[in-house]
Amino acid sequence: MNTLSRFAVGALAVLGSAAPALAADLDKVSFGTNWLAEAEHGGFYQAVADGTYKKYGLDVTIVQGGPQAANGQLLVAGKIDFYMGGTLGAFDDVNQGIPVIDVAAMFQKDPQIFMTHPDAPYAEFKDLANAPTIFMGKDIFATTFAWMKATWPAFNDGQYKPYTFNPAPFIADPKSVQQGYVTSEPYAVKQAAGWDPKLFLFADAGYSDYSTTIETQQATVDKKPDLVQRFVDASIIGWYNYLYGDNKAANDLIKKDNPDMTDGQIAYSIKAMKDSGLLTSGDAATKGIGCMTDARYKDFFDLVSNIKVEPATLDYKKAYTTQFVCKGVGLDLAPKS
Repeated sequence: MNTLSRFAVGALAVLGSAAPALAADLDKVSFGTNWLAEAEHGGFYQAVADGTYKKYGLDVTIVQGGPQAANGQLLVAGKIDFYMGGTLGAFDDVNQGIPVIDVAAMFQKDPQIFMTHPDAPYAEFKDLANAPTIFMGKDIFATTFAWMKATWPAFNDGQYKPYTFNPAPFIADPKSVQQGYVTSEPYAVKQAAGWDPKLFLFADAGYSDYSTTIETQQATVDKKPDLVQRFVDASIIGWYNYLYGDNKAANDLIKKDNPDMTDGQIAYSIKAMKDSGLLTSGDAATKGIGCMTDARYKDFFDLVSNIKVEPATLDYKKAYTTQFVCKGVGLDLAPKS
């Protein structure tokens, strides 16, 4: 059997139906990330690096995000096929009449955190209401902090100070709190200050949004559901292989796209994703990475509508579809407990 025949047989085994075997026959797909290349995008880079996308008949180009990127707008304009989004953004799109839709959620938990000095007198999330200062961005102040004030009234606007992506003010104030991502800012603090901050994950306190969703146009779901399914499935497998397999080639691609990324940061981020269960907790534990449910979407919609971030009349179910996920894809690649 020649090489081409072996590839074709392998593709058939993966897809269960005829699949393109020649590069010229692969469906070209572009996927826009929401930031500069990093380990938090690793599963997508893995599926490029190890050929998983090709096995699913796809020629995928990752379009790197960043401060000057507008990948969300490129999706709306039809210039890219898929985009890395989030639950609240999907609700906003519905509210604005933008016809894009979530088709998978790679992160069961939002990676956003508040962090404190290790010896600060805060044991639980609600204890952060006693902090004199919380460094946070305007987006967090308008959304998550609004939820915190509604849930624990001791939180107050007087605690707010702008976060400028510089940890120095937080490091200098032993009772202060700073926002961050569980995969990123704690590493920066450890490098700068020499100690590990105490972490409080929003998701573990009840902030129930999904993160690192895969968005596409509603028209793509309607007209090319097979393409969507293949991209979702291959991305899921990419994530399992990135977390639990040989991810060196994927990390090399990440560093190629983002030369400022270091091996130390990547290793820290991967460990943080595993330890905090960003991808594999909740419904994903039994139904596979990427799983989304109606119950979770309703819970988060109720949360953001109660704090007036979204109108209670919003038809939030237009923001997502569960038809492509929760099918156990890739579960066999996870470590056996």
